[in-house]
Amino acid sequence: MAAKWNHTALLVIDMQNDFILDDSPMRVAGGKAIVPNVIKAVEIARQRGILVVWVVREHDPLGRDVEVFRRHLYSKGKVGPTSKGSAGAELVDGLVMKEGDYKVVKTRFSAFFATHLHSFLKTEGIQDLVVIGVQTPNCIRQTVFDAVALDYPSVSVILDATAAATPDIHQANVFDMKNIGVATPTLQEWSELCKQA
Repeated sequence: MAAKWNHTALLVIDMQNDFILDDSPMRVAGGKAIVPNVIKAVEIARQRGILVVWVVREHDPLGRDVEVFRRHLYSKGKVGPTSKGSAGAELVDGLVMKEGDYKVVKTRFSAFFATHLHSFLKTEGIQDLVVIGVQTPNCIRQTVFDAVALDYPSVSVILDATAAATPDIHQANVFDMKNIGVATPTLQEWSELCKQA
C-alpha cells in the first residue's frame, strides 16, 4: 500500500435506507443508481488502506434534534426519517461497516457541523478527503465547503458515486465545487489513481 493513502479518508455520506429506498419520503431520486459505485469505492478504499468514515443521520424519534423545516415529519406515534434505531437509519444493502471503519452521526447537512469529525480526522493524520453519497446540493456540498474552509489540502468528490434529485442539480453543484478547487474524478479515474504508488 502506498503510504500517502494513510493520510486519506473516504467519507460515505447518508447512504441510508430512508434516503435511498423507493418508498421513503426522504428518497433522493438519483441515490439508488449510485449504490454499486459506492460499494466499489468502499472496496477500493479498504484495499488501499484508506480510512472509511460512515457519516450518517440519526435523529431523536420525536424529532427534537431535527431542523425546523423537517419537524412536521416527526409526530406523536410516528417514527420520523432516520430515527435512531429505525430500519430507515440503517445503511442500504451492500454497505457494511467493518472493523477499523469509523462512524460519525450528524443532525445537519454538513458532516462537520456540531460533530467531532474534524478533530478525529486531525488525530488520525488525515489530510485528504474523498467524498461520496447523497445528496449533492445538501450534505455533500456543505461537507465539502466546510472541508475547504478547514484547509484540507485535497478534497475530491467522486462524480458517479454521488447523486442528487436530478442530473442537472448534481452537475450545477459539481460546477460550484470545482470552482473552489475540489477535484471531481469519476470512479474509474479515482480507481486508477489509487493504483499509483
